[in-house]
Amino acid sequence: MMQMELVSHALCPYVQRAAITLAEKQVPFTRRIVDLADKPGWFTAISPLGKVPLLRVGEDVLFESAAICDYLDETLMPRLHPADPVARARHRAWIEVASATLNDIWRFYTATEAATFAEALAAIALKFDRLEAELERHEGPYFGGGTFSLVDAAFAPVFRYFDIFDRHVAHGAFDGRPRLTAWRRSLAERPSVRAAVAPDYPALLDAFLRQRPSHLARRMQQAA
Repeated sequence: MMQMELVSHALCPYVQRAAITLAEKQVPFTRRIVDLADKPGWFTAISPLGKVPLLRVGEDVLFESAAICDYLDETLMPRLHPADPVARARHRAWIEVASATLNDIWRFYTATEAATFAEALAAIALKFDRLEAELERHEGPYFGGGTFSLVDAAFAPVFRYFDIFDRHVAHGAFDGRPRLTAWRRSLAERPSVRAAVAPDYPALLDAFLRQRPSHLARRMQQAA
């Protein structure tokens, strides 16, 4: 097996997707942390979009988390995508929903006014309603039922944000959504999900959120 290196940022949720997938495949890999506020030349030379994650596979460099996870799933067992083509396409589509939810979360924690903060939270709630309905199609504990999939790897970093939000904001994102709540709990207990971030991740994210000139940061300060 070729040596793999995951080029990362400590807080990037897309890096977490790749790290979870690598762990589920039981692939040994190293991490290289990049400061995205001060990108080194070697990084900009190999990252077409200037973003993480990157996965070095021998002499090759892969970028974009979806492409990285698909590559890992196509080349290494166990397979995390469904074998059925229709089910596999649906899973890929729901991974895009996870990405859209991350965009809503970004709007949530960067909103400078209460109105835009509420709009972002409403957008998250709408997606969570659709997820709750989709989860009715299967018996958990994971998105597709009893088997962990790449959709789970995509949503685990989404839910991890709420571990911090829960401490400071009465957001109600999981209220009245029992299946979503149970899924979140199952993912949080998964070893690959726990190992996807460093032990200081909660403190780093908390500090990052507090430093922003945002409505959420003001709420966090008031709650302190």
